[in-house]
Amino acid sequence: MPALTKRAVDAAKPRAERYFVWCADLARFGIRVYPSGKKIFVAQVRVGRFQRRVKIGAYGPYTVEKARKSAEDIIRAASDGRDPQREKQEARNALTVAELCGEYLDAARAGLVVTRFKRPKRPATVAIDEGRVARHIVPLIGTIPARDLRRADVQRMADGIAKGKTAGTFSGKPRGRAVVTGGAGTAARVVELLGGIYSWGEKRELVPGPNPAHGVETARGEAKDRVVSADELEALGKALDASEAALPMAAAALRLIALTGLRREEACGLRWSEFDLAGCCLRLETTKTGRSTRPIGKAARDLLQTLPRLSDEWVFPNRTGTGRADLKGSIAGLFDAAGLKDARSHDLRRTFGSLAADEGYGDATIAELLGHSRRGVTQRHYIRRPDAALVAAADRVSRCIATAMGAAEEAAEVVPLHRRA
Repeated sequence: MPALTKRAVDAAKPRAERYFVWCADLARFGIRVYPSGKKIFVAQVRVGRFQRRVKIGAYGPYTVEKARKSAEDIIRAASDGRDPQREKQEARNALTVAELCGEYLDAARAGLVVTRFKRPKRPATVAIDEGRVARHIVPLIGTIPARDLRRADVQRMADGIAKGKTAGTFSGKPRGRAVVTGGAGTAARVVELLGGIYSWGEKRELVPGPNPAHGVETARGEAKDRVVSADELEALGKALDASEAALPMAAAALRLIALTGLRREEACGLRWSEFDLAGCCLRLETTKTGRSTRPIGKAARDLLQTLPRLSDEWVFPNRTGTGRADLKGSIAGLFDAAGLKDARSHDLRRTFGSLAADEGYGDATIAELLGHSRRGVTQRHYIRRPDAALVAAADRVSRCIATAMGAAEEAAEVVPLHRRA
């Protein structure tokens, strides 16, 4: 049996049946000749109790020298106890980054991905994740095999997002467009999401460790400190009064946010069943931190009692009454109408908390008013209504805001809202 050389391969003629030509000086390396004349280099190895015949490649694209080197690697891997054929099959079937992200999003939509609060991700959060995957991760690193992604790849992605490489205007839902600007803050959040996707995938053996997002340098933006001043609240109140006829639900929702410190999603998704008038609170079933009981002041309770019941379920229903209204654009327009183009609903939440601090309330009280996460067993499982002190705090803060917005208040003890620069 001669050495396998180019001359020997060329001399191997097709027969009626396929056959092998083996190399004399490298055992288990050979070429398979088909009746069609096609010639495929192979390496035959033993893995445990089984024989594996691993296809290397076709003669032509593969030279004898290149195929020989591949055969040596395959034989060496088998001698180390590895299964080259299985590794090759796994490499062929390996998920790309885009496919891994798709698996993660499918699981998140089904409620199988939990947050740091050990609760399934909310649909609104999943929608944000979908946008970050589609507009940043997939265009920059989506085609890379997920198991081959390296920290340097993620770092280049983060740098590109920070520079605006993925910026653009994209068609979104029927309501409008998505304007993507990128930037350092976006890059940090995308890297954080990608790290979470890899942690999720590693636990399910979809990808190996270590996590390629760990150790990536990103720049965090400064925490926002925008609050709405007394003069701005007055301007906002006037804008709401002027818009109530044209945008009644948006005006009412924005007023409710101002008087309670609710997140916009919480206010717009409020159900009538969650309003406990006797308990002076809202019992929210679904929030960022799970179920939450929020004390609300008299000004907020009076507002809710005056709203028309357009739906048996939703305080702010959509046009068909089958779901909650999406008032994001309308609420933004109300801020613009008040001359507050740099302020949005979350700034009112921050204003509510800031005013409570100005009134002398401590961090624990403010956390209860705003519905921040509670970790105590007693608080999470046994407290069913806010105490009188919390209701009094909610009353005081909401009255101050209502007064600043120009609402008629008969309470004589209202302390004027502190003026802010």
